[in-house]
Amino acid sequence: MTQAPPLRLFNSLTRQLEEFQPVHAGEARVYSCGPTVYNYPHIGNMRAYVFADILGRTLSFKGYTLTHVINITDVGHLTDDADAGEDKMEKMAAQKAKEGQAQSIWDIAQHYTQAYWADIRALGIRQPAQWTIATQYVPQMIEFAKTIADKHCYELDSGLYFDVSTVADYGRLARAQTEEGEGRIEAVDGKRNAADFAIWRKTPPGEKRQMEWDSPWGRGAPGWHLECSVMSGEVLGFPFDIHTGGIDHREIHHPNEIAQNQAFCCTNGLDVPANSGARIWMHNNFLVERSGKMSKSAGEFLRLQLLIDKGYHPLAYRMMCLQAHYRSELEFSWEGLGAALVRLKRLVMAVEQLKTRAEPAAAAGERFQPFLERFDAAVSDDLNTAVALTVLDEVVALKKVDPGEKLAAIAAMDAVLGLGLLGIERTDLRIRPKSTAIAEGEIEAILGQRKAARADKDFARSDALRDELAGKGVEVMDGDPLGWEWKLA
Repeated sequence: MTQAPPLRLFNSLTRQLEEFQPVHAGEARVYSCGPTVYNYPHIGNMRAYVFADILGRTLSFKGYTLTHVINITDVGHLTDDADAGEDKMEKMAAQKAKEGQAQSIWDIAQHYTQAYWADIRALGIRQPAQWTIATQYVPQMIEFAKTIADKHCYELDSGLYFDVSTVADYGRLARAQTEEGEGRIEAVDGKRNAADFAIWRKTPPGEKRQMEWDSPWGRGAPGWHLECSVMSGEVLGFPFDIHTGGIDHREIHHPNEIAQNQAFCCTNGLDVPANSGARIWMHNNFLVERSGKMSKSAGEFLRLQLLIDKGYHPLAYRMMCLQAHYRSELEFSWEGLGAALVRLKRLVMAVEQLKTRAEPAAAAGERFQPFLERFDAAVSDDLNTAVALTVLDEVVALKKVDPGEKLAAIAAMDAVLGLGLLGIERTDLRIRPKSTAIAEGEIEAILGQRKAARADKDFARSDALRDELAGKGVEVMDGDPLGWEWKLA
């Protein structure tokens, strides 16, 4: 067996591939920016967590003890991602009240957190070592701010602001020290620099927020950027290994996190990546539609439940993500999702057949080592899941090999890909669209009658039963190489 290749990852801070060298030997400490729980996540949001899951699974596959943290932002994130507007959570609470659905902001946060966690489970994403909830860390945020306030911050009527000129190499992660980059940040009277950002936001005179706390700078709430610095440092310690997020975080949110980390840790310039608080910063690219970047306000709201309502298993979307490199834009289409589902079905059927013939607890033998080595090389090359999937397909297609060893090789690969191939069956992938009235039991009963008619060579009745199903939105798939029998149109 050849020596395992080193894990190489693309560092957004240095803009190059780097060999992973853990801060603590044998460990991997990872922080991922989580959702702001003011609405349901769309599938573009969820791509970030599929990517982070693949990263975590790959680190485990490579032998590291993984500590993965994902945060839940339930306060502090404004309606634009820079430094202006309303708190997203407060705005949603006000909107609900206006619609006659008065709910506390805490109830709203809990509802959408549970919805997000349901999507996490549906996509086969492993639970992190810890979920950090922003409102549970407010005392630590105040202490963090107090530590950096004298040297790096100044106070205005609206709150405590961070002076970005007090740290070296501000904005290097974004490479966007331009008018375009600064144009995303609304001007605030008294700010020293356009890019300065709020550490603490005071509640305006005469107003009362549902989420507010006392601080040395007045009653108010923390800024969004402060939260992630505090929670990552508290749980993982500075510097930790890897910080992940969507590419949209690379321009403002993560540079501001880095500035805070530099101030808190008293580190210098970013020629030393660890001075940023994390050795490696990783970002997944956007999921896009033909109309452009996906958003909650553009067209049909593509959340995971919509895919399920249309008859697609959530793991088909995971497969779709795996077929593209995480740093590439991924175009969403219903045709592409359908193709991903067919590919997943083929794999599930192959594994089902193997399980009927395989002896339990078999290990992958020498015949499979070259494939496992190529799979390792693919995921070690900046998580190249597209290539890794082709290696899996090759293993599934192998003939005249021990079925138990083959199953063990598939299991080893699926531990990284997370498609659940050994735990699901093809019937699990058959989801009835919400708009279809016919029940699955009725479909199977009519199909049973049709099989009996065909066995009796009563083709007129067979055709009539097929037409009856077609009229109810069920397509009978005679001759389907997958043997799927039927699908809902």
